[in-house]
Amino acid sequence: MLALRRASAFRVLILTAFLPLPQFAQDPAMVHYIYQRFQVLEQGLQKCTQAAREYIQDFQEFSKNISVMLGRCQTYTSEYKSAVHNLALRVERAQREIDYLEYLREAEVCTESEDKVLAEKQVQEAEEEKRIRTLLNASCDNMLMGIKSLKIVKKTMDTDGSWMKDAVRDSPKVYLLIGSRNNTVWEFASIRAFMEDSTKPGPRKLILTHSWQGTGQVIYKGFLFFHSQGTPNEIIKYNLQKRTVEDRMLLLGGAGRALAYPHSPSTYIDLAVDEHGLWAIHSGPSIHGHLVLTKIEPDTLGVEHSWDTPCRSQDAEASFLLCGVLYVVYSSGGLGPHRITCVYDPLGTVIEENLPNVFFPRRSRSHSMIHYNPRDKQLYAWNDGNQIIYKLQTKRKQPLQ
Repeated sequence: MLALRRASAFRVLILTAFLPLPQFAQDPAMVHYIYQRFQVLEQGLQKCTQAAREYIQDFQEFSKNISVMLGRCQTYTSEYKSAVHNLALRVERAQREIDYLEYLREAEVCTESEDKVLAEKQVQEAEEEKRIRTLLNASCDNMLMGIKSLKIVKKTMDTDGSWMKDAVRDSPKVYLLIGSRNNTVWEFASIRAFMEDSTKPGPRKLILTHSWQGTGQVIYKGFLFFHSQGTPNEIIKYNLQKRTVEDRMLLLGGAGRALAYPHSPSTYIDLAVDEHGLWAIHSGPSIHGHLVLTKIEPDTLGVEHSWDTPCRSQDAEASFLLCGVLYVVYSSGGLGPHRITCVYDPLGTVIEENLPNVFFPRRSRSHSMIHYNPRDKQLYAWNDGNQIIYKLQTKRKQPLQ
């Protein structure tokens, strides 16, 4: 309709443009000419109107077809969404069934695997227990019951140090190591020469090629074993006769990261000897950790076995081994009383409940070292510059089941 209105308006404009001037209105030829031109224009306008109507009709038909197709697309889209949703539900249901079947299969496999692992673990534990019993199968069945007596052998001016005899060889020599960091060893011909400074000949001075750290040194079969100064966990085996390093090892398991005994502020690794051989005691890797006990093969410096003990490092001042059992001495603030409150036996034959309260005679300070000598069955200790021997009261252990 808008197009028709525009066509009528256009016709009026044309007619107005072609109207003759008043002076030519009475000329017949001119009137005839104008009439013919009007007919041509009218025919053109009719064709234009017809074309516009056809265009509008085609456009309406096209819109109708598009609407029908869009409706069909929406129908197809809804059907497709429904099909996809149904397929997803079926896939999810199938996945749940597969997971359930897999769970049943794994449960059977896990049960068989757990039984197998448990059996293997039991076999390994039995073999490990057998190996430990073989390792600690020495002719030693004593356990500590108390401190029988105390004897102050000598007094020096040094707060820290260690002194000892060879734990294995039948030698009367006594060795004195002064301080917690040094490289000088004094060798005395006998305990009498050690007690009396005026005894001739005097002590032999041995200058080591390496310095020690702490007070955890031991002499075993003529060799001095010590924690090398400046290293966190190196143990040196030193030949005192040749004055050379015989061998060395690195002690693992967190050794050297923390003090073994807080009341012995320079000892990170404490070495010990008993009837079973050479041992090392150190604190575990955690803060205020528990003591770790390691059995060392003295000839090769190989680790034979290691145990995490229940004995805490906190408030400990010293420890020693007797017949394969670790005894840890504790004191409150380092001033006493000095008491054994933790015992660890790798074989399980000695437990704290079977021990009486073992106290050391009261001293004004904590011990710098306490080491057991399996040859004379005594403790060698250093306390506030005093070199002390503790005689022990023991009894037989319970037999292994």
